[in-house]
Amino acid sequence: MRIGPESESAAPALAEQTRLSTLKRPVRAAGWLTGCAALVLSISAAISLGAVAIPLGTVWGVLLDRAAPGLIEPGWSAGRAAIVWDIRLPRALLAALVGAGLALVGAVLQSVTRNPLADPHLLGISSGGAFGAILALLHTGLFLGPATVPTMAFLGALCATGIVLTLASFANATSADRLVLTGVAVSFIVMSLANALIFLGDPRASHTVVFWMLGGLGLAQWSYLLFPAVVLLGAGAWLRSVAPSLNAMTIGDESAATLGIPVARFRLAVFVAGALVTGVMVAYSGVIGFVGLMIPHIVRLMVGGDAARVVPVSMLAGAIFLIWADIAARTLMRPEDIPVDVITGLVGGAFFIWLLRHRSGRM
Repeated sequence: MRIGPESESAAPALAEQTRLSTLKRPVRAAGWLTGCAALVLSISAAISLGAVAIPLGTVWGVLLDRAAPGLIEPGWSAGRAAIVWDIRLPRALLAALVGAGLALVGAVLQSVTRNPLADPHLLGISSGGAFGAILALLHTGLFLGPATVPTMAFLGALCATGIVLTLASFANATSADRLVLTGVAVSFIVMSLANALIFLGDPRASHTVVFWMLGGLGLAQWSYLLFPAVVLLGAGAWLRSVAPSLNAMTIGDESAATLGIPVARFRLAVFVAGALVTGVMVAYSGVIGFVGLMIPHIVRLMVGGDAARVVPVSMLAGAIFLIWADIAARTLMRPEDIPVDVITGLVGGAFFIWLLRHRSGRM
């Protein structure tokens, strides 16, 4: 078989591309190992630090004893074991799940809306969750026990998302900008109703409501982790599988349509997945801002704009970030807990001031 001049010239380029791809694999593997190690160390620090400091050796000893009872001789009190296993570990894991979920949704919403300011609260989801939680805390009572507030918040988030999608479909507002405007309008309406519930409720319970609306992970327990974990893994796997379509959406609806992507239907599907993840996370943590807005920007600065890398790395970075934000919330004014949203708001605002200055300098 004869090889023409074009094939001969293309062969070195193809070989070079293959060589570079082969060289990048160990780098990516090392990056993932580093990230996973950072996550494990962050969880360990979250368990160790607090109003009562516990040495890391004790932390790892308690976890090892729980995983393999009788393997080591316990050298700690039952009280410290309870703090590690029953209080701080579930809280650290919930922080990781919530941070990963919010960062995931922020990354995909910024892609499908082509809006760098898009975040998980864009569609009024957090407002709906706050409405459901306030309704439970001030009016209906804890009729389902400790699960009442998360359940009502989740149902409120789903209802708010359904309203946004219904209005968008009714008004034929399936484009990116109109969906955003519909979500913002519904968010204002739902938050007004939530404020009305606060005004009509018991003033003595307002402190609890305000703390929940500002975000907190103090309600974490083992029974609260399964549902967020299942939803996060399922939605994350699907959104990672549609990374090529997410990449196409970032260059415009017309270009995506020429590639065979049903733009309106795909965007709505991503919005529904984002609403599900955000609703579940808000139900268990309250309203926590800036994670989904800030983390994807940082990740794109590190790994580029390919959604195949942005989606999983955003989940990992979001988990690590919210764990450390929760550590700061628990330790800065110990033994009092600062609402996590205060920490994320301060860090997020400072980050965007830096980002604005950085981009202005480049231009």
